[in-house]
Amino acid sequence: MGSVAKLLNGGLEVEQALTAVAEALQAGLPAKGVTIWYRDEATGSFRGIQAPRREGVPLLLESLQAIHNTDSGVRLPLQHDEAHIGLLEIRAGPDPKQLEILAIVANLLAPFLASLALSADFAVEVAAQSREIDEQRRFTGLIIDSLPVGLYVVDREYRIQIWNRQREVGAPGLRRDEVVGRQVFEVLTRQPAKELRAEFDRVFQTGEVIQAELDVTLGGELRSFRLTKIPMRLDGDEITHVITIGEDVTQSRRIQGQIMQSEKLAAIGQLAAGVMHEINNPLATISACVAAITARLDRASGAERPAVEEYLELIDKEVDRCSRIVDGLLDFSRPKGKAKGRVVLNALVDETLFLMKHHQRFKHLTVARQLDVTLPATRGNAEQLTQVLMALMLNAVDAMDDRGRLTVRTGRSPSRGDEVVMEIEDNGIGIPRADQSKIFEPFYTTKPPGRGTGLGLSICYGIVEDHQGRIEVDSQPGRGTTFRVFLPVHS
Repeated sequence: MGSVAKLLNGGLEVEQALTAVAEALQAGLPAKGVTIWYRDEATGSFRGIQAPRREGVPLLLESLQAIHNTDSGVRLPLQHDEAHIGLLEIRAGPDPKQLEILAIVANLLAPFLASLALSADFAVEVAAQSREIDEQRRFTGLIIDSLPVGLYVVDREYRIQIWNRQREVGAPGLRRDEVVGRQVFEVLTRQPAKELRAEFDRVFQTGEVIQAELDVTLGGELRSFRLTKIPMRLDGDEITHVITIGEDVTQSRRIQGQIMQSEKLAAIGQLAAGVMHEINNPLATISACVAAITARLDRASGAERPAVEEYLELIDKEVDRCSRIVDGLLDFSRPKGKAKGRVVLNALVDETLFLMKHHQRFKHLTVARQLDVTLPATRGNAEQLTQVLMALMLNAVDAMDDRGRLTVRTGRSPSRGDEVVMEIEDNGIGIPRADQSKIFEPFYTTKPPGRGTGLGLSICYGIVEDHQGRIEVDSQPGRGTTFRVFLPVHS
C-alpha cells in the first residue's frame, strides 16, 4: 500500500490521483470494482471515480458512520474533522482481514479529499485577488499614462522602471519597451550624464524634492521644461526609487512674461502721464533760451562765437533727445483706441519696404519677401502697424553689417486658425539669451549710448497688445533674430 501514499502526495490532478488509487485497490483486492465518491466543490455535485453513478449512493455520504457490508460489497465512510466528505465503495467485498487495510486507506483518502475543498477555495480566492491586483495595476497604469506630463521612474541602479505615455510621444520619443530596464544615462543624453547622476544621487541621499528648468531645441523651436525629481520609498525609510516629472512650461512662461510686460507698460504709462508736462515745461524754456542766445550771436566777439555755437549745438541735440524720450513716453500715456479696420498685411509690407528703401543702410542689404498671397486680412490700424513694422526693420538693420539679409514673411499662424503672423528675420549678431526676456522693457537697449532710447520695442509691444495680438522673439546669438507679430483675422 506504499504506492497509495505515494500517489496521494505526488501532486497529481484530482481525477488522475483518485483513479490511480482506485486501480491500485482493485488490483490488490478480489473485487469487481472500486469506486471513490466525493463532492466536486466546483459544481457542488457528487462524482464517482471508476464507476457509473447509481441512485441512492450519494445519500450515504451524509449518513454512513462506519464500515457497512452489503451483499454486493463494502462501503467505508471518508471522514475528516467529523465531516462526511466522501465514500469508498468496493463491490464483491474483500476478505474481512483486509478491512483494516481499507480503513487505513480511507483514513489516507479523507484528508486528501478535505484538502481538495480547501485548495478549491484557496484557488478561487487567489484568482479573485490576482484579478483585483491586475485590475488595480491596470487602473494605476492608465492614471500614469493619462497624466499631461512626462513621467519616468528609476531605481538605485539608475535603471528605468516606468516610462509613461507622455514620455513616448514627447522628447526623445522612445517607446517604453525600448527604454525600460536601461540606465537613464543611455536614454536621456541632452543633459550631461555626470550632472544627471549628481541630481539622482542628491535625491537618494537627502530625500529632497529637486526642481530645475531645462531649455531644449525641438524642431527648431526653443522649448522650456520644468523637471521635478521626487523621492519614493517602497518599504521603510530607505529611498528606493526617484520619480521624475517633466512639464512643458514654454507656453506658461510666455504668458507670464506677457502679463509682466503688460504690468510694466501700465506702470510706465502712469509714470509718463505724471511727468511729461513737468519735463516739457523746462524743455520749452531751454529751447527759448537757445533761440534768444542765437539771436545775440551777431554782437558776440569773434573769439567767443565758436565756443558759444558749439555749446548751443550741444544743448540743441540734448533737447531734441529729451523731446524724443518724452514723445515715446506719450505713446504710453495716450489712449490707444485708434480707429481699426481691415488691413491687408501684404500691402502694408510693400508700402513699408518702399519707405525704407530710402534709408542709407537698406541700400546695401539683401531684402527678401516671402508673402502668402492667400493670407486673409487682419483687423487693425494701418498707421500703427506700419510703425511696428518699421521699428522692427530698423532694429534688424542695426543688428547686421552691410552684407546682411533681411527677410519679411507673412502667413497663417501655425497654432491658431484665427490668426495671421508677420515675421521679420535677420542674420545679424542676435540677442544674448540673458537679454531676451528684457528687450520689451521700457528704456532697455543693447545699442551704444546715443543710438536709441530703449522705447521702440516697448511701443511696438503696446501697439500689438492693443490690437489683441502678441509679439514673440526667437534669437540665437551669432546667427540672427526673428520677430513674430501675431494678429487676429478680420471678421
